[in-house]
Amino acid sequence: MTEIKICGLKREEDIRYVNRLRPEMAGFVFAKKSSRFLTQKQGAVLRKKLDPGILAVGVFADAPLELPAQYAAQGLIDVIQLHGSEDELYIRRLREMTKARIIKAFCAESPEDIKRAQASPADLILLDAGSGGTGETFDWALAENTGRPFLLAGGLTPENVREAIRRTGCMGVDVSSGVETDGLKDYRKMKKFTETVRSQ
Repeated sequence: MTEIKICGLKREEDIRYVNRLRPEMAGFVFAKKSSRFLTQKQGAVLRKKLDPGILAVGVFADAPLELPAQYAAQGLIDVIQLHGSEDELYIRRLREMTKARIIKAFCAESPEDIKRAQASPADLILLDAGSGGTGETFDWALAENTGRPFLLAGGLTPENVREAIRRTGCMGVDVSSGVETDGLKDYRKMKKFTETVRSQ
């Protein structure tokens, strides 16, 4: 079964939506440059309302090592997702500080990017079109021979996710802007996206 991560949750309504749809993962963005940025306090409020059967993923970009480790230790998140320029040393040092699962995102623009992703010491890799949340897709042919389980992101929508899964063989999909209307999560789009993935 293809796993689903719905990212960029900002409102209590968003939490009600995911609790109803039950994706495997719900993403909270703690990267300050993102329009979906949450403070620690905001994230804690939303986390308390999240169904405990759904993994809370904290998205960070070039954060001090202590920050994602601290959030995981506090129970604010279950999984750490790195979406900046974090290198192998950063990931190895972070792993010494936390038992939380680590996802590393890679911009998939060339075969060299895929090779870097393949070699990552992260527990799971994510292939994206850019810095995340841009709504842009990348050439899915690049991901067809990744050689390890990965999450697919970048411009996924209810309309194209079926083809994306078929083309890439990804183990999971990560959506944010593709289930939004005017910058806010849209329950109908989220439902259609989830149902389309579940029907695979």
